[in-house]
Amino acid sequence: MPKKMKSIKMKLIGSIVSIVIAMIIVLVTFSYGKSANVIEEYSEELLSSSVGNQTAQIEAWLKENISSFQMVKTTIEKMHFNDAQIQKILDSFYNYNSNYPQGIYIGDTTGKVMKATEASISVNNIHDEVWYKEGLTRVNMAVSSPYVNSAGEKVISVSGILNDGKNKKSVISADMSLDRISIIVNSFIEMKHAEAFLVDKNSNVILAHRDSTIISKKLEEQTDNAFLLQVAEKINVQDYDFCTIEDNMTVFEEIAGTNWVLVSYIPTKVVLIDLIHLRTLMIIISAVSIIVLCIVTERITQVVVGPVKKLTSAIIDMADGDFTVSIESKGSDEIAVMSNSVVDFIKSMRSMIISIGDISSKLGSQAETNDAVSAEMQNAASVQSESMSELNSTVDQLSLSVNEIADNATKLASVVADTKADSVGVENKMQETVSVSKKGRQDMEYVGKALGDIQTSIQNLEQAVNKVGIASNEIVEIVQLIGNIADETNLLSLNASIEAARAGEAGKGFAVVASEIGNLANSSADSVAHISKLIDEVRDLVDDAVKQAGNSAEDINESSVLIHSAIDTFENIYANIAETSDLIEHMIEKINQVDQVATNVAAISQEQAASTEEILATSETMLQQAKGIAENSKQVADESKSLTVSSEKLSQQVKKFRI
Repeated sequence: MPKKMKSIKMKLIGSIVSIVIAMIIVLVTFSYGKSANVIEEYSEELLSSSVGNQTAQIEAWLKENISSFQMVKTTIEKMHFNDAQIQKILDSFYNYNSNYPQGIYIGDTTGKVMKATEASISVNNIHDEVWYKEGLTRVNMAVSSPYVNSAGEKVISVSGILNDGKNKKSVISADMSLDRISIIVNSFIEMKHAEAFLVDKNSNVILAHRDSTIISKKLEEQTDNAFLLQVAEKINVQDYDFCTIEDNMTVFEEIAGTNWVLVSYIPTKVVLIDLIHLRTLMIIISAVSIIVLCIVTERITQVVVGPVKKLTSAIIDMADGDFTVSIESKGSDEIAVMSNSVVDFIKSMRSMIISIGDISSKLGSQAETNDAVSAEMQNAASVQSESMSELNSTVDQLSLSVNEIADNATKLASVVADTKADSVGVENKMQETVSVSKKGRQDMEYVGKALGDIQTSIQNLEQAVNKVGIASNEIVEIVQLIGNIADETNLLSLNASIEAARAGEAGKGFAVVASEIGNLANSSADSVAHISKLIDEVRDLVDDAVKQAGNSAEDINESSVLIHSAIDTFENIYANIAETSDLIEHMIEKINQVDQVATNVAAISQEQAASTEEILATSETMLQQAKGIAENSKQVADESKSLTVSSEKLSQQVKKFRI
């Protein structure tokens, strides 16, 4: 079953569309990746800048509040106020600032706590208070760890040792609500959709967060939040470099003067949302472009490949032996040149096939003529053989008669009377011998004429075979022309492949066409080789026929010479027989002169014996020549049959083609 042919148009469309799709995929992927990197770098810078500003704002906020507390602390330490004066100062700070609405308070080792009159602060055991324990460790005001005060509020304290000149260890402090800090932290976020939270790096306690439920809780306790758990790991190892955690761009920033770490983050998908929309739009546009490209490519390839498709169909028909196809050629491009070459090839093939058909017919006719000549030669040889056999029989009889005459010549005198009576019979026999010799001469003349006809036929055969040889040479020239056309077609295919290679991707379709034309040229070259082989076989047969015809002509010439010699001998025999008849008549008339006549008869008998021996030898030679002629005619018949078979094969090959 022949392999299914793949359309060049589909190959071109498939190749172009595949390349375009691949290019679009690469372009979209590269553009998206490059843009994503740029956006991520920009977002990292923006997020870092936002965190830096947040940190600066928080540090400024803390510095402002700590400075206020430090001023109060310094004032009390320098002025050595009494308790009443200190109470007035504490009352003035109650609800003075929204950051510390409870104001300032002071506690000493005795457990005494001074606060604003309206303040709701209460202390059970001052030594257990975080603000007191941490305040005793520092001279200047500083931020403490987060804790829950007596009112149940989540707070941090700004505390320090108060050196008021008394012998008691006192600590001055002010509480700031963590909820308030959360508001401050989140209010300074500059980047849209970003979020931030504040963590104590020593305890991993969350100081500020948009979700108030997790404030004052440790990061490790948020087991349902993988992001916070990984942030805790980063803080534990103090790895504060920019990173992506759980698909969130994350930035860390330490707050100067505190144990706090500000963590700001934004989901990557939020950063890239516009780019994702752009990617989706690019995919839609690419899909539409591919559809339009397919339509345009199909139209263009139809215009380009249409003539090639028609040419391919014609070539396929030619491969099946149909040379009745017609090809239209328009334009002056490579396809038009190829079409013109195929048209010229069709014309050449038609002429060649017609010539081969004529030669095949001539070979068939010549084979029939050879058969007829061979039959005629065989018949002539058969007639010659029969004549020679009859002649030998006659010669034998003549020889016997001559011997009898020689034996009876000495007895002639005593049997004159009987001889006279027998002379009549001898005369009849001589007449019969004259008749037989005349017939033998006529037969030899017929054989000579037949040999002449055979010579003429063989000459005609030689001329016909020579014509076959000339026709074979013409076929060779035609086949060479076809080979040249195939070479030119192959060269054209090679040039087309080179031009297609120079054209790059746009010329891949033409490279496929050029390859198919090259395959056609190779197939034509194979056909030329096959035809050349057949022609060589025909030429060999022709040469053999010429050789056999020449041998037959030589044999016939030799037979002709022998037959002419036999004819001359028959002439001598006929003359001798006539002379013998005259002598017998004279013997009858001169019977009384028996001795003289007997002597003459004896001499003549000896002469006749010698002649009959010569005739016998000649007839044997002619018989052998007749057999040789029969064998040669049979060989000619065999060669004629071989020539007929070759002619039939050639005719069958020609019949495969339609012109």
